[in-house]
Amino acid sequence: MKKKPVILSVLAHPDDESFGMGGTLALYAERGADVHLICATRGEVGEMDEKYMQGFQSVADRRESELRCAAGILGLEGVHFLDYRDSGMPGSPDNEHPRALFAQPVEKVAEEVVAYIRKLKPDVVLTFDPIGGYRHPDHIAIHKATVLAFEHADDTNFASGSGEPYKPRKLYFHTFSRAFLRVSVRLMRLFGNDPSKFGKNGDIDLASLAAVNFPIHARVNIKSVLKKKEAAGACHASQGGGQMQKGIRGFVSRLFNGKEMYMQAYPPAEGRYKMERDLLA
Repeated sequence: MKKKPVILSVLAHPDDESFGMGGTLALYAERGADVHLICATRGEVGEMDEKYMQGFQSVADRRESELRCAAGILGLEGVHFLDYRDSGMPGSPDNEHPRALFAQPVEKVAEEVVAYIRKLKPDVVLTFDPIGGYRHPDHIAIHKATVLAFEHADDTNFASGSGEPYKPRKLYFHTFSRAFLRVSVRLMRLFGNDPSKFGKNGDIDLASLAAVNFPIHARVNIKSVLKKKEAAGACHASQGGGQMQKGIRGFVSRLFNGKEMYMQAYPPAEGRYKMERDLLA
């Protein structure tokens, strides 16, 4: 019997899977792949309106519940937590918490990711780009740990007690369309908003992100599963899910939301390359 393809996404917080690469995860699950998610934290530092806490003991409990709601809609085969703590945004006191993901040695986190790679045997591994999408410390930390894990998953001397060595075929970094970011920056300025103070807390510099020019090696068409991605995002109501399709932000998002972009990290994309449409090809 032919083995089902396996895709492993390694991310930092509940909602990363839906707001970022949710269309890709839903698409491959719909096509019959076993799609797994490693979530390094439970998003303990995410801001939470009191109305969302009814019936929950903690922010982490609420956000885990939202993630499991989204996972069901996206069709994920498994959700696996590493049980680290959300580190918060750059420079916040939460960066220094002893269980904060950002504060952990990269080798330690990589060994835990390796254990899942060897157990699940994915064909393809997905994670954030080198700046973590928008420079969140946890996104960057799990990016580094995933890269190290991918490099050493078939090394018998690395995490030697974590199963038989195994090498996935491909590693991709999800990244945002720079055209989308540049249009967003222009429209924000046009409407009198400061793109260097984007987000609920004004702590994301959208203008500087638009200036980072990562290469795009794969474009995945997600139009057929866009409603699933939007529904999964709506599960994360405490973090603004469901509100992102409104106003000017929603208009711009819909213009560019039919594709998700990836950099190919392994095998290296050297010289001239053909744009990929299928991550499992």
